Amino acid sequence: MEGDNLTITALRALGLLLEIIQWAIVIRVLLSWFSIPKNNIFVKFILQLTEPILSPIRSLLENTSFGKNSTVDFSPVIALLILWVVSGFIDIMI
Repeated sequence: MEGDNLTITALRALGLLLEIIQWAIVIRVLLSWFSIPKNNIFVKFILQLTEPILSPIRSLLENTSFGKNSTVDFSPVIALLILWVVSGFIDIMI
């Protein structure tokens, strides 16, 4: 019984972390629309939080014909979709 509670607590914590990362990605996209210096502490924090997730996706996209010819970075959209699916599985498990 106690192990179940620990598992549920861990899954809830993971779900919260994924939600924070999702919001950080949305904020990063919104920040890209404005000319805010990248040395701003808030912008630095958002970039450091999201880049480890977006960078591998961006690299994979660049290896495709779609990604090579695109001037729009679709990595946030793909990351959000992946995080949304993983969050859905976590919600089902809780």
